[in-house]
Amino acid sequence: MRPEPSRHDGSRLRFDKVLIANRGEIAVRVIRGARALGYQTVAVYSDADSDALHVRLADEAVAIGGAAASESYLRAEAILEAAALTGAGAIHPGYGFLSENAGFAEQCAAAGIVFIGPPSSAIAAMGDKARAKAAMEAAGVPTVPGYFKAAEGVVPTVDELLVEAERLGVPLLVKAVAGGGGRGMRLVTELAQLAGAIASAAREAESAFGDGALMLERFVADARHIEVQVLADAHGGVVHLGERDCTAQRRRQKVIEEAPSPSIDRALRDAMGAAAVAAARAIGYVGAGTVEFIVDRSGAYYFLEMNTRLQVEHPVTELVTGIDLVEQQLRIASGERLTFEQSDVTMTGHAIEARLYAEDPYAGFAPQTGRIEHFRPDQVAQRAGVRIDAGVVEGDIITPHYDAMVAKFIAFGATRAEAGRRLALALTDAPLVGPKTNQRFLVELLRSDDFVGATLSTSTLDQWTAAGAPIVTSPDVSDRDWVLSGAVLAEGQGAWFRSSGQVTFELPVIVNGSERTLAATRSGDGWWSFDGFELRAKVVGQGTTRRATLCESDGGVQRSLSVTVVGASSGGGQWLGYLGAVTYVAEPSAVPSAADTEDATVVVSSVAGKVVSVGVSVGDVVSAGDVVAVVEAMKMETPLTARAAGRVEELRAQAGDQVEAGAVVVTLAVAPQEDESDG
Repeated sequence: MRPEPSRHDGSRLRFDKVLIANRGEIAVRVIRGARALGYQTVAVYSDADSDALHVRLADEAVAIGGAAASESYLRAEAILEAAALTGAGAIHPGYGFLSENAGFAEQCAAAGIVFIGPPSSAIAAMGDKARAKAAMEAAGVPTVPGYFKAAEGVVPTVDELLVEAERLGVPLLVKAVAGGGGRGMRLVTELAQLAGAIASAAREAESAFGDGALMLERFVADARHIEVQVLADAHGGVVHLGERDCTAQRRRQKVIEEAPSPSIDRALRDAMGAAAVAAARAIGYVGAGTVEFIVDRSGAYYFLEMNTRLQVEHPVTELVTGIDLVEQQLRIASGERLTFEQSDVTMTGHAIEARLYAEDPYAGFAPQTGRIEHFRPDQVAQRAGVRIDAGVVEGDIITPHYDAMVAKFIAFGATRAEAGRRLALALTDAPLVGPKTNQRFLVELLRSDDFVGATLSTSTLDQWTAAGAPIVTSPDVSDRDWVLSGAVLAEGQGAWFRSSGQVTFELPVIVNGSERTLAATRSGDGWWSFDGFELRAKVVGQGTTRRATLCESDGGVQRSLSVTVVGASSGGGQWLGYLGAVTYVAEPSAVPSAADTEDATVVVSSVAGKVVSVGVSVGDVVSAGDVVAVVEAMKMETPLTARAAGRVEELRAQAGDQVEAGAVVVTLAVAPQEDESDG
């Protein structure tokens, strides 16, 4: 039998093989970090991940169940069995899934396996947001006013939440007591929204964490989200590694993070760092953890929560401190002391991270699925100051079962401006082609006045979305788009090959859904020009990546672009990836597509996922914009709304059903529009 390890008592614990109880980019990150220290690695995988990158990188891999997280990565027993089967002496939980599950940490200890994380008592103290808040209040750390029940096993009822919400007033946050990452969190600006927000948050929290308990918290408007990284060994050593600014958020989910914060001065950094260290000491913390704060414009800060695990945004701290956090986790778990003190920790330069999500920013950030036709970030990642942590490779399928984040782009520079420039350029030069992503949105956000000027708050991106700001509005097809698309498409035409001179012909073309017929002319030296456009373009090279050069017709400034050209898997079109955008270009078909018209008599799912609720019955009357059903994909809920007023005729799906993107969920009998003209 394997001896039970001594838990966090300072003794040295021996293990030679590490099982990573996670998937995606964090599993890849931990596998590489563990192997760098000489550890063998074991991956676990679901049915949907059998050929995933983390499976291919590990020394061994074990199947643990079905595609859904509840059937695989949340199955503690299956993961422990995989550790026993492979002889893994330690388990690294990554983030999400079981990483903040105190019961799982206890199960590891009982099985004689080292849990690479804090003791279960620390996880329990901070994993429950209500108990954590009570502990911080007792310790004198400022907290946001709210309502919670900190007693273990005691959950406030819906009626209690409604009553307390009236006392607290709006705006307020409905928050899941368990978990993190913005899951199970809803902003309520009117009390009439509260009941729906409670139901939705509880559903999402139950799905993500297996616990639907909720709490209320006053919403601090116009705030910045600042977190402090801590490291603690089992011998009493505790240090902080400075702060990260995670203010750029959408629906409470982080989009861009950076270190250090552009809005924190030395005095506030020291105060928050000391508070974070005190919080870690108060609960006997061991390992890597993060204490999160909200900071208002006056500089007052309030404790939010402590994440008892590695954070998604840990690379920015690594780049500015030179300290490898995964390495430190492994060393601490094996019983080693920290080899540095607080005075040894310095922050040099600036680092910024952008999360690449499979989502469409121009369609309400709806989650996207499908095959990755092209993604080759390795060459870009070799540039000075650029790091790309990815959990996917070209050819992988993005499914609706897990989080929408597929990669992280991180850049370091001597200054914030330099880091931002490097990051934006990296995003433009390594396009992910296939499912729609937020890549172009990230580039525009990094270059926006609000980001450059550090004037964002945690609400800014949501305000942009609600107001239909240009940054979240589908951009018009530009002259550059038409000329590049026309040149790439025309290169595939056969007529010009038979002549070394000038060739002119009409070229029907569709670019991102817009259709035009271009009068295309190819000169003998390969330049394409089009009537009505001042730009010319030349496409050179063969294969997937080609070079395209734009220049003005009068021989002025030329602009060289790296354009990734990828054939579509169906429909005969091509994707062009350049400048952070992915453009779809095709020749029009003689047969109209059903997708070309919006049928108001049907409500279709915009994403592939699971129907979590249907809020109407046959015969109900609905108005345009009414939510008739909710679909969950990638751990996020997407409401489906009626396009027009009408009566429900048929329900094509029920709660619990799996649906594909474009599937009809509800059909409506829509009343004909009355003629409002004067006649």
